[in-house]
Order: sequence, then C-alpha cells, then structure tokens
Amino acid sequence: MVGVLHTLLPHASQGTLLTLHDIIRKCGHVVEYFIFGVLLFRAIRAPGRGWDLRWAFLAILIAALYASSDEIHQIFVPSRGASIWDALLDTGAASVAQFVVWMVNRQEQPIADQEFPSRSS
Repeated sequence: MVGVLHTLLPHASQGTLLTLHDIIRKCGHVVEYFIFGVLLFRAIRAPGRGWDLRWAFLAILIAALYASSDEIHQIFVPSRGASIWDALLDTGAASVAQFVVWMVNRQEQPIADQEFPSRSS
C-alpha cells in the first residue's frame, strides 16, 4: 500500500506516506465494523421488525468481543501487534452503526405510530 501511495504522491516523505497508510487502514476498520454492526443487528432481530435497544446492545457486544478476539490473535502473529485502541475503534464503529440503524428505523416508522409530545396549556 505504501508503494501505491508513493506512486500517487512521489514527492511525499516516507513519514507522510506511513501516516497516510495508517489513516487508510484505520478508515478501513471503521467501514468494516460499521457494516459488521449493521449485519449483526439484522441477524439478531431476524424475524422482528423495527429497532430495539436489546438488539442493538447485543450487536455491539458481539462486535466488541470479536474485535477483542482479533486483537488477542494478533499477539501471536510475529508481524502484528495488539492494541486496545484498535478494539475500541472497531467497537465504536459498530456502535455508530446501531445509531444509524435506529435513525433509519425511526424514519421508516409510519407517522401514526410515532409518539409526539402532548401540548399542555
């Protein structure tokens, strides 16, 4: 990946290329775990419709456990290293996915089913 970045940015320093490489990798993790979070939610709610906090929490918990197990696995890979921050970033992306799923489900809910605050005089 650094070689591709060097081709695209031939005048960039090695430090800049390595920083860009790290940013691209982190963004990839965010996208992957966001999608994973959405898919987990859909799998958990299987026959259900709408959104439920328990389903979202379970999806986040599964994503967090998976991210943690991936980091633990990296301890045993010579060219990799484990980082709690990577697991937190992945869990955060899955959490944001639950918020987006909630927003989408809220918008899809028919107006008659939505709760509106009553106006008091």
